[in-house]
Amino acid sequence: MRTKSTKKNRINVITLGCSKNVYDSEVLMGQLKASGKDVVHEQEGNVVVINTCGFINNAKEESVNTILEYMQKKEDGEVDKVFVTGCLSERYKPDLQKEIPNVDQYFGTTELPGLLKALGADYKHELIGERLTTTPKNYAYLKIAEGCDRPCSFCAIPIMRGKHKSTPIENLVTEAEKLAANGVKELILIAQDLTYYGLDIYKKRNLAELLENLVKVEGIEWIRLHYAFPTGFPMDVLDIMKREPKICNYLDIPLQHISDDLLKSMRRGTTKEKTTKLIHEFRAIVPEMTIRTTLIVGYPGETEAHFQELKKWVSEMRFERLGCFTYSHEENTHAYNLEDDVPEEIKMERVNEIMEMQSQISWELNQAKIGQEFRVVIDRKEGNYFVGRTEYDSPDVDNEVRIDATKTYLKTGEFATIKVTEAEDFDLYGEVVN
Repeated sequence: MRTKSTKKNRINVITLGCSKNVYDSEVLMGQLKASGKDVVHEQEGNVVVINTCGFINNAKEESVNTILEYMQKKEDGEVDKVFVTGCLSERYKPDLQKEIPNVDQYFGTTELPGLLKALGADYKHELIGERLTTTPKNYAYLKIAEGCDRPCSFCAIPIMRGKHKSTPIENLVTEAEKLAANGVKELILIAQDLTYYGLDIYKKRNLAELLENLVKVEGIEWIRLHYAFPTGFPMDVLDIMKREPKICNYLDIPLQHISDDLLKSMRRGTTKEKTTKLIHEFRAIVPEMTIRTTLIVGYPGETEAHFQELKKWVSEMRFERLGCFTYSHEENTHAYNLEDDVPEEIKMERVNEIMEMQSQISWELNQAKIGQEFRVVIDRKEGNYFVGRTEYDSPDVDNEVRIDATKTYLKTGEFATIKVTEAEDFDLYGEVVN
């Protein structure tokens, strides 16, 4: 059947899942563009590449539904070809080929050259940092390592992404320079575990040295750290954060739980005492640091007592930013051998309780900001507001600052000094300070 799409020979890349997938899609698009291909992100095209997520049940469901949606479009003649790549494809390729055989081809997370070949493009080794960014022009993700060597019991990432592999400092600096030349002002450093950076190629934890090099890149004004692991945290990173204005006073450190029983079963390599001490050290060394964490509730064997211990600890620690998720029972992980014994409705109740408590903490912390001035980057305009963020906030997951667009004009991607006039649990409102 002839395709009805008017966008002939246009490749549409669709990204599902986390920021690491966003980065991978951008690299794929950069390679396609270098081969002279017409490539777009989540727009109309007659050839579709779906970059899937296979992390937890909801993400897997979304990925499968997206594949099925495009198979229907292929059947209806709206698209010509559908290729599937990413984590779901890496993890379940034989199952997918059996269940959804009319996908043109499936590729895993390490099969970029093969995918490019199928799309009629060549893999260009010389393209360091040549990406087509899909984020707003002022910020971009910088993936400093692939894969993970951690043995966490609940996590399927090593199955899908392989062992930890750091990218050399000089390549990352080149990439940062190219991003800065394209107007990027904020680098968001991502990896499965930032703190492991360098152990494989430099034989030491080398995140601090990487940061020392990245702060020298002209045009970059903020560098933000995402996904640090609590065990073996390199404390020299805090010294540079404190000393260097370009490094945001911000750290995303997923802690998952606090009960010693569960931390042991999760194979996190730490204890409640060590974790609490680490957070206190962070705050002592960099008092203005904002800490974002994520927690898992409903892990196998989590009793009401374990949950109450977690709640009490969250209440005491007063994290500036916190997300909470229900445990997802993933095959081929260590925890899959345990009984998934917490009912779904109790998991959801526990998530809601934690998030309600966090909402109150966030509201109280935000009230204290009224009257204060902050440097804010403007990400976008939404209705009658310009929407921006402080250095204490990451895009899509954290607080936003809203400025009345009927009273003032601000340029997207620029910085402005904003005085906070009003605060809600997850939003600040402010006016420009001249």
